[in-house]
Amino acid sequence: MTTSTSFLGLGAMGSALAATTLDAGRRVTVWNRNSDRTRDLGARGAIVADTAAKAIADSEVIVVCLFDHRSVHTVLDPVATDLSGRTVINLTTTTPEEARELAAWADAHGVTYLDGAIMAVPEMIGGPASAIFYSGTEDAYAAHRDLLDRWGTSTWFGADAGLASLYDLAMLTGMYTMFAGFLHGAAMVGTAGISATEFAARQAPFLAAMSEQLAGLAAVVDAEDYAGEGQQSLQFTDTALSALRRASTDQGVADDVLAPVHDLVRRQIAAGFGTHGTARMFEGLRSAR
Repeated sequence: MTTSTSFLGLGAMGSALAATTLDAGRRVTVWNRNSDRTRDLGARGAIVADTAAKAIADSEVIVVCLFDHRSVHTVLDPVATDLSGRTVINLTTTTPEEARELAAWADAHGVTYLDGAIMAVPEMIGGPASAIFYSGTEDAYAAHRDLLDRWGTSTWFGADAGLASLYDLAMLTGMYTMFAGFLHGAAMVGTAGISATEFAARQAPFLAAMSEQLAGLAAVVDAEDYAGEGQQSLQFTDTALSALRRASTDQGVADDVLAPVHDLVRRQIAAGFGTHGTARMFEGLRSAR
């Protein structure tokens, strides 16, 4: 067995991971269901395998970056026996429970498993802004840190294989709702002929300043001190969101982004917490479990 690293899956992210590994002078083997995606890496010096089994046979470490949880099983199930004794680093986006299921599957087949969540876009891989979260087998994380750190700043969250994914998806909820909020605002000012570009120039620094409030919200949530002084009340937030929704619909903009947040606020008010701080929305979200 060689010290090659094999990459299964060469979408934009898988290709970026393999290319960065090649650039570090490492021996790389690649496989992709659509062989056209292997050409550029092959031209750069990667060994191209025509089957997943051949790619696995060439390496101790198998990096998996596929479409989803199901596709991981589709590719790995037929070669489970070949994977025994090897390390699988799964960088496919999965839910925490899916990551835990894959870890249990790996353990049952004698495979060392490390789950990863990439907090970057492909163009960032290998650069200072790239970060990847890991959870699962600590020995695998420690043994392969040199490889992992080639791709971005590495952080291990614990032996529970679902933790990296949990952090990843929790953080992405903030990103996607921020994007949706920006697009909603851009649609509003767009009715006055203001470009999204001009709006972004003003919105970005405002959101950056507002992000400084997160630590204070977190302290309130952790202390469960929603009645403390200095907090914006749910009643005030209800009034503000009502105005935002009216202004949106007056401009012909759908209020789909605002409605769920307003619903959270109103449910807490209906439960008798109108004078409590707006951070109490957290309790409405947590109670959904």
